[in-house]
Amino acid sequence: MRLAGACAAILLGLTLPLATSALARDDGRYANSPLKPWFENLRSEYGQCCSDADGYVVADVDWESDKGHYRVHLDEEWVVVPDGAVITEPNKIGRAMVWKHYIDGHPRVRCFMPGSMT
Repeated sequence: MRLAGACAAILLGLTLPLATSALARDDGRYANSPLKPWFENLRSEYGQCCSDADGYVVADVDWESDKGHYRVHLDEEWVVVPDGAVITEPNKIGRAMVWKHYIDGHPRVRCFMPGSMT
């Protein structure tokens, strides 16, 4: 019985991060989510966030704010978030999210939505 409980805890620990990192992905699983229209309408100065890339939930330790400017840890490097990439409307999921793209093999931020850091 103890082994079954330990296995269940390990499986939950492995699948829970996968579920949270997929919040903005639209492979059909979230077609009926009440937040789907909200995600589809998120925009930064660089355009629609969900049009060209999927969003990723960012752990609180992987983003920071200093005097209204942000940095996010992506692919083993800290990336400065351009002011125009910051989504200023209220965050309906509470977690920080980033939509990234690559230039010369380095991650860049298309859209960033700060979280509540709770």
